[in-house]
Amino acid sequence: MMRLIIFDLDGTLVDSSVDLTNALNYAIEPYDIERITVQRTKGLVGEGITRLIEKLLGQEMIALRQSVMDRFMEHYTAHLVDFTRPYAGVVETLAVLHQYKKAVISNKRETLTRQVLWKLGLLPYFDAVLGSDSVDEKKPSPKPLLTVMEMFSCSAGETVIVGDSNFDIEAGKAAGIPTIAVSYGFREAGLLQQADRIIARFPELPRVLEKLGEHGNNP
Repeated sequence: MMRLIIFDLDGTLVDSSVDLTNALNYAIEPYDIERITVQRTKGLVGEGITRLIEKLLGQEMIALRQSVMDRFMEHYTAHLVDFTRPYAGVVETLAVLHQYKKAVISNKRETLTRQVLWKLGLLPYFDAVLGSDSVDEKKPSPKPLLTVMEMFSCSAGETVIVGDSNFDIEAGKAAGIPTIAVSYGFREAGLLQQADRIIARFPELPRVLEKLGEHGNNP
């Protein structure tokens, strides 16, 4: 049976796209860079803040990376949850998943991940929280997943990952665990087709977990 659920944060548990976009636009304001839209932010998020800024700047403006990063962090840490909210049904669903160990693994830094969860009242639902700097590799590497599995002595057959991006799916596949993609998040549906299950609403999760448990590690 399933014992451990690993969740992604941005685009899975919470919609942080507006706050991320506002921080990015503040970061690039002094420079000759076109303002970014929320939709474009959603397409860039997933590999961590440093990589996000590198993709935004492009190779021709990479020399600005540190100054843009500093401005981003200045704004984002001060406005973490101005507009960020849990997706519909997240709080209610987490409350009924008490029989599982639950962890968040984000490619956002651990301190920021914990702050977002705490400010939104979600932190008490989780037994572990890892960010991009918690271990020496981040998703799509399986290392953070394997770290949490070892923490709770859970095998691949007892663990599942829930996320909105191909990075979550790739990390799950590399760790040998079932993968559940959410189609309401930041990534286009076409990038999620390798997941073992796809759900359109977070409250669908308990039933999907039951089915995975019935079939063991063969979704």
